[in-house]
Amino acid sequence: MTTTTELVQRHIQSFNARDLEGILSDYAPGAVFFTPAGTLRGREAIRGFFSVLLAEFSKPGAVFTLGQQHVEGDHAYILWTALTADNLYELGTDTFFVRDGEIAVQSFAGKVTARN
Repeated sequence: MTTTTELVQRHIQSFNARDLEGILSDYAPGAVFFTPAGTLRGREAIRGFFSVLLAEFSKPGAVFTLGQQHVEGDHAYILWTALTADNLYELGTDTFFVRDGEIAVQSFAGKVTARN
């Protein structure tokens, strides 16, 4: 079975590779994802979120920097920053709850400033 650390590392690698299907494969079918814009339920709702995010991060010059990663059992926390053509992510944070090798619950919060 995939450990929480392995899952989060694979998730970040899939994001950095702009691999939407790889990202989605990390989520349980009924996963819940809390965002500032609302709660997403299930892989299809999460697909829409990441489709938009990956389009933004696929533009030239995008940089994602992982600052911290902490794992305790089935729980993980990452702190990151990023810069894209569209936005400055002064602070990004995600918390994960992993069950049976899949992300069951995730939350995201960040300080995002439009660059235009």
